[in-house]
Amino acid sequence: MRATIVPAVVRVVVPAVVSVLAAAVLVSGCGQAGEQAEPDAAATTGRTPQFENEHVQVWKSVIAPNQPLEMHRHDNPRAIIALQGGTLTVVSDAGERREMTWETGRAYWLNADPPGELHGDVNMGPEPVEVIVVQLKGVGAGPPTP
Repeated sequence: MRATIVPAVVRVVVPAVVSVLAAAVLVSGCGQAGEQAEPDAAATTGRTPQFENEHVQVWKSVIAPNQPLEMHRHDNPRAIIALQGGTLTVVSDAGERREMTWETGRAYWLNADPPGELHGDVNMGPEPVEVIVVQLKGVGAGPPTP
């Protein structure tokens, strides 16, 4: 097992951002007593920018059933907060597949992608998966690939 050195900005910024976003998720999930959220039957796969500064880039991703995210990569580590959980099949450009299950209301940490590797995300479940992504800037594996 290889030890990972976490930069000071990660130790300070990530817990603060995750705490604020987790509180926002809890507050946004609170409605009137007995009120149930209706699933969005017309969900479309895509990203919606939420916030960006010199330290982080934040977006909401929706991965609708059978509407995969196009091939992409993450050059920096990121925290994922599941607004609506589910299981995604992550397919690398080399054809390797792995499943990632996110529980609604939980936060997860993902390291930067290996240099040069692309992946796409596929939701084979019946409901959209919705996550907030908080991607750190300037602490990844190196410069972006062309």
